[in-house]
Amino acid sequence: MKCTTSFRNLAPQYGEITMDPNFAGIVDNFFSCNREELLNIFSELLGAMEAEESLPPELMMSRNYETAQGSPEIRMQPGNLRDARDAVFPYFWGTDGWFSRLHLENVKGPANYASLVGALACLIKNPNLCVDTYSQRSNELEIKAVSALANLVFYNTDSPWGIFTMGGTISNIYGGKIGIEKVVPGAMQKGLNGVRIAGIVSRAAHYSNKTLAGWLGIGTDNLVSVEVNPDCSMNLDSLRDALEALYSDGAEVAFVMATFGGTDAFGTDDIPGIRSVITETAKRHGKTVSHLHVDAAVGWTLCFLNEYDTQANPSNFPADVLPVIARAREQSLGMSAADSVTIDFHKMGWGHYPASVFIANRRDDLRLLMREKREMPYFCEADYARDPAVFTLECSRPAIGVYAVYASLMAIGLVGYRRLVANALRMAALLKAKIEALEYCKVLNLDAIGPHVIWWVLPKGRDAKALYRQLLAGDLRREEAERHFGEVRRLFDRRSRSLTRNDARLSYTTDIGFQPHGISIPAWKAVFFNPKTDEKDIDALVRGIDEL
Repeated sequence: MKCTTSFRNLAPQYGEITMDPNFAGIVDNFFSCNREELLNIFSELLGAMEAEESLPPELMMSRNYETAQGSPEIRMQPGNLRDARDAVFPYFWGTDGWFSRLHLENVKGPANYASLVGALACLIKNPNLCVDTYSQRSNELEIKAVSALANLVFYNTDSPWGIFTMGGTISNIYGGKIGIEKVVPGAMQKGLNGVRIAGIVSRAAHYSNKTLAGWLGIGTDNLVSVEVNPDCSMNLDSLRDALEALYSDGAEVAFVMATFGGTDAFGTDDIPGIRSVITETAKRHGKTVSHLHVDAAVGWTLCFLNEYDTQANPSNFPADVLPVIARAREQSLGMSAADSVTIDFHKMGWGHYPASVFIANRRDDLRLLMREKREMPYFCEADYARDPAVFTLECSRPAIGVYAVYASLMAIGLVGYRRLVANALRMAALLKAKIEALEYCKVLNLDAIGPHVIWWVLPKGRDAKALYRQLLAGDLRREEAERHFGEVRRLFDRRSRSLTRNDARLSYTTDIGFQPHGISIPAWKAVFFNPKTDEKDIDALVRGIDEL
């Protein structure tokens, strides 16, 4: 290891300066690229990961937060890269990568390896996407990725613009904030000045909308949740009633937050229908039309099927999935009616965190968020034409999502993603059919298009379908419903206690969003985000339910 460096360019009066060998060791170990050492460490981590990939999911390893908080260790003396590896490896090994085909719990799946290539490329350079100065061509790559995604989800658009954010909640905040600026111009500078601002979501919308309402200052009490249909899509009559009530009360409705692919039932809202209702109602009351933002964090990947020809069927998809693809295509084409959208590539795009994107259908909407360059003096070189720093919430924006997304899109390709999405839809449809065939079970989202399946399991001898019809008709008292729901939960807990290593992992929700007669409905849940899950896993899951 070279420990001395002569700085020949210094003024002669300083003579030859010798670098402190201890300091030189730090520079050599941590700021010089030791390719062999890094490749060895990466190889060891990949080896551990490969071992995990071949195993069924294990129960979560024990965690001791009290010990972690009570021993805030920092190494005293400088070490080396292997010390870094040793420090994090126990936690790396103790974190599930969701590689197993038996992971069906929620909206999370394994990240693809093209995404890993992109993410590693980003981490090596570590750009900050705030301005060109900090990111150079990485900023250009963001524009390229955003434009590709915009033309996919909006099915061609003239002037889209957008940014990668740290998560779906932040992306939704952008949509909500633009809505506020539309109904209270200049609120960014002057505040709300006593104007009552409201927002509208559906009962099946993600809970993070309350976070949005609180953080934007409109208050969670002014976030109105409207009823949903049995397929968990927003009820348009309920939306119209909510708008009428708010306008009559003098409120400004900044945004309507639609859902395209709910977290539990995968409800997909009628985006053109919502557009029609909010436009007509606002005009009748002489109000500014609400900003229509779509939370498509989960469901956006249906847009990969927008141009698929189900008659020619060029990918030779099984016949049983073609009607599902046709319905998915019909619903996703309605996205063009939205003002803006949130997508999460780290969900069903199978990319690495964080890879959330906020995309505006029309670039001019983002002008409502712009700040003056004099307000950010150390970014005085920012260009209004392209640099996100002039309107972003964050000053530091990692580029990992940009690299992961574009690497995935260009490696897997449109046809590859169609196959992945179609397979997920088919697996969900197969499970729905098999569960619905059991008298004591009831699938609760039969009409929803997506990779999610939610259902009841009741004791054998119960007619689950008849019970559901009673609930819809209002013939089931709340006390009776709660008693049956208790049975649904007890059977789920019984299965959870008796899981073997080869049983699929499921999850449970206490409220799917659809509330007939004000009664919250719980359900078992499976989500097909892992492309390795197949029909054998579905058959084993159904056999296990029958054996309960």
